[in-house]
Amino acid sequence: MQPNSSESREGPASDLQAYAVLLRSLNSEFNRIAHSFAQANELHATDVHALAAILDASANDGEPMTPSRLRERLDLTSGAVTACLDRLERAGHISRTRESADRRVVHLTYNSGARALAREYFSPLARSTEAARQKFTPEQLETIAEFLHALNSELTGER
Repeated sequence: MQPNSSESREGPASDLQAYAVLLRSLNSEFNRIAHSFAQANELHATDVHALAAILDASANDGEPMTPSRLRERLDLTSGAVTACLDRLERAGHISRTRESADRRVVHLTYNSGARALAREYFSPLARSTEAARQKFTPEQLETIAEFLHALNSELTGER
């Protein structure tokens, strides 16, 4: 039997095109959910990306998010970041605080009430993620996590 276009002779796990399709599909679903959250909370799509970056900053590198790091992360102008942060702060999603040692440094904090709102909204995604995780062994999950880390490293290295 000849492999179809989405499978190589080694199977779908070794086919770059199959990975691309799966990643685009996953990205499309994430974007759909994020867009829905943005609409439900009268936010711009950029605002949702900013909230995710602020939320994930300390998990990624242990450092709090700052406006300049956010500008780099989202590849926006400083004016666009300021407008985004103004909207998020007015809506109660974030707070800006001055760092105590250097008052010029501003840290961005995702407010607890807004976190709870997002946690509730994204709970179906969390349940789906956990249901999918349950289908794999700890060793398989470790390999999946290594792949995702490697892919993210490659993508961020391209910036």
